[in-house]
Amino acid sequence: MTNTIEIQRVKESKITSIDFDNLPFGSVYSDHMLTCDYIDGKWQAPKIEPFAPISLNPSAKIFHYGQSIFEGMKAYKDADGNTLLFRPLENCKRLNKSAERLVIPQIPEDIFMEGLKQLLKVDNDFIPTKEGSSLYIRPFMFASGNGFHASPADAYKFIICTAPSGAYFAGKVKVLIEEKYARAANGGVGFAKAGGNYAAQFYPTQLAIEKGYNQVIWTDDNTHQFIEEAGAMNIFVRINDTLITSPTSDRILDGITRKSILQIAEDNGIQTEVRKISVGEVVEAAKDGSLKEMFGAGTAAVISPIAGFGYQENDFDLPVLENPYAAQLKKLITDIQTNKTEDPYGWRVLVK
Repeated sequence: MTNTIEIQRVKESKITSIDFDNLPFGSVYSDHMLTCDYIDGKWQAPKIEPFAPISLNPSAKIFHYGQSIFEGMKAYKDADGNTLLFRPLENCKRLNKSAERLVIPQIPEDIFMEGLKQLLKVDNDFIPTKEGSSLYIRPFMFASGNGFHASPADAYKFIICTAPSGAYFAGKVKVLIEEKYARAANGGVGFAKAGGNYAAQFYPTQLAIEKGYNQVIWTDDNTHQFIEEAGAMNIFVRINDTLITSPTSDRILDGITRKSILQIAEDNGIQTEVRKISVGEVVEAAKDGSLKEMFGAGTAAVISPIAGFGYQENDFDLPVLENPYAAQLKKLITDIQTNKTEDPYGWRVLVK
């Protein structure tokens, strides 16, 4: 695969214009991107080319029927300057799981992995070294074939773009438990990283922001009595000394950070439970003081602590702990990601 990737380099790099000490998240881009087209029933040879706009026909089905999926990943530099990935094969598997649900052809693992590694080598200098920063990686696929008829496209495009980025969230967030809108439904595409899932979140989230909250806690589509996700992240709730998260389903994303946290927590003596979490249970725990922590978990933020939540016109503040699970677990997982500690799980991948 490495011999078949054509590389077209930029004439002049923009790296000197980037302030690596003050990076926003996901809005400063590296010089190159990987592209690969699915045409005539097969994936063509991938290529690396300058990051630039792409041209599509107005009848391209992505605009009309929303066949679009993506992943989120990060690359890190360790103290010796080595480039590292975290569980990248899990991202490839999940992208293909999303692809199957949206009738998009699955991307071969060698194109995904070798293409990504070659792209990281080409843009190696864009990987930040400042503590808390990383190179955010966005693999995505969409329907590029044309036609107004409602059916799967006959052509698709796979792209990987990267963005040197700082922290996703600054500080803790205040959330609103949603009582009307649902992120996903049984039998739907909630488990997939489909673009439409996120577009549908924007309106309820905006309503929550207008009420003074930062994000929405999603509840089940049927009764709105069970907590499922936190914004675009999986959610963890700590009641007394037990860390609880909702089980994955048609509605809940199988988060890579989520399952890594569960493994690390168990191996470090933190009791975990994977089960349904009722809104009533959380509210009562907040009232009697047994609710110690809530946090979101995902690639971008890793762990995002929740400072308080609103429900039925009432606000509940969470206690400020001296050594919260959120901080402990974030350090344990980021130390593995950045090669500051041993990796007993084989999750860390060196880009050679």
